[in-house]
Amino acid sequence: MDLTMPARASALAEQAYVTLRDAILSHQLPPGTRLSVPEMARQLGISRSPAREAITRIAHEGLAHVEPHRGAVVADIRASDLIEIYAIREVLEGLACRLAAVRITDTDLDALGLLLEEHQEAVAAGNAERHYTLDQRFHAAIRDIAGNSRLRESLDRLQGQIRVAMFTTRRSPGGMPQALAEHRLILEALATKEPTRAEQAGRGHIARLLQDLEQTIDHSEEVNPA
Repeated sequence: MDLTMPARASALAEQAYVTLRDAILSHQLPPGTRLSVPEMARQLGISRSPAREAITRIAHEGLAHVEPHRGAVVADIRASDLIEIYAIREVLEGLACRLAAVRITDTDLDALGLLLEEHQEAVAAGNAERHYTLDQRFHAAIRDIAGNSRLRESLDRLQGQIRVAMFTTRRSPGGMPQALAEHRLILEALATKEPTRAEQAGRGHIARLLQDLEQTIDHSEEVNPA
């Protein structure tokens, strides 16, 4: 039995996945949107098979879920989901920093330093969108340095869910200057090449974000009880 997917079909499925993922993360396809295989295939100009594969992959990443009689629907990630995501992210980002501390080079340190300089400019200008972009790039760079593909995939998946949740809950934990300061502490810890110190810095950053998020949600529930 030959289970190899034709190269063209595989490429179409990958392109469809990237297009759908980008549309979800940019909120062009907001939470609750039905991802109908025939409709997505029509909009993407492809057959149903690669469209179905792309939607299945989207669901596997937690960006959509399957509902009875509706099929796949863009995920509506709530505040309680976000807290669970950050609790997991704390551990995994700490591990990424631990692994990166062992592998990091002077070139890597320089590149991270340049990212922080760009980040400083964004924070000084009060550019929130640029701040979020550079924040994600900083963490992504550390994941790459860590050199563990499964860890990177797990964190990338969580990051995608966070972006969807921010749109749903209208909550973004932490302030820009504080996040930048904590990134500097992470870089300083990585520069020592001490795994334990680097892990503590990475976990501390996410733990503070989680605490801010929990306090924000608790306060909101006190003011506007369900």
